[in-house]
Amino acid sequence: MNAIFRSLLVLALLPLAGWANEAGLEGEAAALYDQATAAEKDLQTQEALQLFLQVEKLAPDNAKVMQKLARQYSDSTIDATAEEQERLLLDKALEYSQRAVDLDPEDPINVLSLAITKGKTASLGSTQAKVEAARDIKADARRAIELDPGYAWAHHVLGRWHREVDSLGTIARFFTKMLYGGLPEASVKDAVYHLEKATELDPDSLSHFLELGFAYAAAGEDDLARKNFERGLNMPSREKHDESAKARARKALEQLG
Repeated sequence: MNAIFRSLLVLALLPLAGWANEAGLEGEAAALYDQATAAEKDLQTQEALQLFLQVEKLAPDNAKVMQKLARQYSDSTIDATAEEQERLLLDKALEYSQRAVDLDPEDPINVLSLAITKGKTASLGSTQAKVEAARDIKADARRAIELDPGYAWAHHVLGRWHREVDSLGTIARFFTKMLYGGLPEASVKDAVYHLEKATELDPDSLSHFLELGFAYAAAGEDDLARKNFERGLNMPSREKHDESAKARARKALEQLG
C-alpha cells in the first residue's frame, strides 16, 4: 500500500497547457498569469506561487488559476525539509484543487489533480486514509478519461495505479480487504495498456516512457522495459519531478542487468 503513495509523492500535479488567454484573463491578471506560467516552466516554483497568488486576488473565481496554485503548493513539497511543512503545503494544494473542481467539475485536469492531491495528502495519514484515497484515484482517473479520452496524464495515472496495486502481495490484499473493505481489481495488462496510450498521446513527456518501463518490468518483458527506460532517460528533463523519476528508472534499469 505504501508503494502507491510513495509513487504519488514524486508525481507533480499535472501539467496544465495554456497561458493567460486559455484562463480567460485580461489586463493585469493576464500579464501576471503569463509571468507566473513562465516562472513555472523555468521550475521557479516559489516565484510562480507568489505570482499566481497575485492573480488570485484579481480573479478569485477562475478555476485554472486555482489549479495552478494547487500545483505550485504540491511542487513545493519537493523542497520541504520536515513532514509538518510538507503536510501544510499539501493541505493548501488540496484546498485549491477542491476549489478548482467546485468551479469547473467537468474539467478533466481538475478532476485528476484533486485525486492526486488527495493521494499525496493520504500518504501522511492512516492506512485507512490511504485505501480510501487509492479508491478515489482509480475512480477519478477513469472519470477524467471519460471527460477527455485523449488526456495522456489520466491514462498515466490509471496505468500507474494498476501497476502499483497489482504489485501488492496476497497477504497485503487479504488484510486490506478484511480491515478496510479492499481495493478495486488491478492488472499489469491494464497498466501496460494505459501507459502505452499515454506515450502515444504525449510522446514528449519522459515520465510516460519511464512508467511504461516499470509496467513492462512488472510484466516480465525485460527487453521492452529496457527500451522504454532508455528512451525516457535520454529525453531532456522539463518538469519539477523529472529528475527524481529518472533516478528511480536508473535504479530499476541497473537491476534488470
